[in-house]
Amino acid sequence: DMFNKEIARKYPEAYDPSVPEDLVYAGKFGVAEEIEIETKRIDPKTGEEVVTKEKTTAGKLVLSPTRTYAPIIRALIEQLGGNKSIHGLIHCSGGAQTKVLHFVDNLKVVKDNLFPVPPLFELIQEHSKTSWKEMYKVFNCGHRMEVYLPPEHAEKVIQISKSFGVDARIVGRCEASTGKKLTISSQFGTFDYE
Repeated sequence: DMFNKEIARKYPEAYDPSVPEDLVYAGKFGVAEEIEIETKRIDPKTGEEVVTKEKTTAGKLVLSPTRTYAPIIRALIEQLGGNKSIHGLIHCSGGAQTKVLHFVDNLKVVKDNLFPVPPLFELIQEHSKTSWKEMYKVFNCGHRMEVYLPPEHAEKVIQISKSFGVDARIVGRCEASTGKKLTISSQFGTFDYE
């Protein structure tokens, strides 16, 4: 959805030949093509949104490193007493924002305070024309690790995460429900999943 047919020509082993040709590397960017991205974050001192622009290549943007959460999770377990306080951990890769539906019963998860979506996912959505509802089912959209626990422990989780240089926030809540339900409210709309 991001890269153009240059990759298919150079590396035919990079895709399954049974995939229709019009779907193979149907994006507009070359791997080395320079693009400008806009990153948004909240300044912890002022609480205001800070927007920065920078140039990078499409390849670097896609291959930018993903953080490991193992040290943070270890500290959470040690400092919060494991399953006495932590009710669930969801790594949102391989199931994206809807992955939690595989692990709940008679619960509605409401995610209404997610982090801003990083530029990579906005580019993927823009060039693939995928709906945002589907994007949240396929991609983590920059929101990768969830800790489910009683609200009184949330600030401790945020402090521990920030001590490792990883921003954290309360992104939502759980409500009693019949069946498995999820609502995501973001700058792109409100989406319901079951």
